[in-house]
Amino acid sequence: MSLTAADRDEEKHTLEDKAGTETGTITAGSSIADSPQEDQQEPEHVPDGGREAYTVVLGASLALFASAGMVNTYGAFQDYYEATLLPSSSSSSISLIGSLQIFFLYFIGTLTGRVFDAYGTKIMIPLGTFICVFSLMMVSLCQKDQAYQVFLSHGVLFGLGIALLFNPAVAVLGHWFRKRRALAIGLTTGGSASGGVILPILLERLIPAVGFGWAVRIVGFVLLGCLIVSCLTICTRLPLSGHVSWRTAIDFGGFKDPRYALASLGAFLLFYGFFIPYFYIQIYANFRGVPPHIAKYLLAIMNATNVPSRILPGYVADKVGPLTVFIPAAAICSVLLLGLWLPSHNTASIVAFAALYGLFSGAFVSLLPTYIASISPREKLGARLGSVYMVVAVASLVGTPTAGALLSKTDEAHFRNLIVFCGVLSVAGTVVMALAGVAGSSVMRGRLSRWCGNLRDASAPEVLKKSENV
Repeated sequence: MSLTAADRDEEKHTLEDKAGTETGTITAGSSIADSPQEDQQEPEHVPDGGREAYTVVLGASLALFASAGMVNTYGAFQDYYEATLLPSSSSSSISLIGSLQIFFLYFIGTLTGRVFDAYGTKIMIPLGTFICVFSLMMVSLCQKDQAYQVFLSHGVLFGLGIALLFNPAVAVLGHWFRKRRALAIGLTTGGSASGGVILPILLERLIPAVGFGWAVRIVGFVLLGCLIVSCLTICTRLPLSGHVSWRTAIDFGGFKDPRYALASLGAFLLFYGFFIPYFYIQIYANFRGVPPHIAKYLLAIMNATNVPSRILPGYVADKVGPLTVFIPAAAICSVLLLGLWLPSHNTASIVAFAALYGLFSGAFVSLLPTYIASISPREKLGARLGSVYMVVAVASLVGTPTAGALLSKTDEAHFRNLIVFCGVLSVAGTVVMALAGVAGSSVMRGRLSRWCGNLRDASAPEVLKKSENV
């Protein structure tokens, strides 16, 4: 039995939304994509491999290398901006430039999925390529202490460009893979992580040799080469609707479900502080006197160890449940922030924190969509993900600028305030996600109800005794 046009359109919406809109969220799509029901609903042939399909994977990996890879590189830009290009600007305003990129990636990424359903990648990938490369050329021309130039070029323009690249590059994998979708998504995810490792090192090596302007231009040409390959290799396979539908972009009705409401609140708290170590680890290392030849590689180390935590948790979550993996990972990150980063004063402890935080924090972005999918009706999955990513977008936008405001002065007390703030957010987010798990577990709800009942029964005689004494 073949699919109707409506069913095929719904399938494309679901595949795109499962993919997520951040580097790690794609892995989550893989963990929920393969099910017996889907196999029954999709009897038509899916390549699941072959030269053409893996050529698309190559193009998608390079697109993520250039988009999410550059987002993961912003910590290196933050360090240079504060020290050299924008010394008169506050740390908070400089970090806003990087947080704008993340905001656009999540917020506009929710909407670009609908454009992908209508027109595929033939418009957005070339347009995103032009905007990204053009914006970097404009960054290379920015003048010293002209913050508005960097804000418009590196924050707004580049953020729009990567939003046009990321989501379509991930969504197109659903056209070519079903049973091997996890492998395809894992390979594509490696592109973004590789960008976060290679690009900071490239930038740090080039700036002393050729200056900031030409260093950024060279990075721009590298991205141009990658994205030209993406334009030539990424293509759709399934029929396209030819019209844009915004009806299923978001669904605020999901907040009536306590599990969804708690998960959204937990995501807001976790993502409020999630990117703070990525933006400030290099600045902190310089403050602590870490040798420059080590400090400039900390961001690359953090991104390198982030690779397995963006791929493996999805596979484990298939067997034990997303929150069973998510909550311990978030708890470990809380311990690392308050127990390792806060007291770290030497090179070894700072490097250890960077490696371990990168290793465990990837679960935040990879398992959030997995859990949302597990508690959402299939026909509303895309809209529910759209709504929670709106929340994540706002948290990502304000998180690092808030940290910058706390670090108004680079000294011991202000860094302590920043790290404690980040750690408390992580602890609060972990607790709220645990409450979401309790709300979704009938066993836990029963135990909690019995515990409350026993507590009430135990306190009743004392209350009665007091009333008799009165």
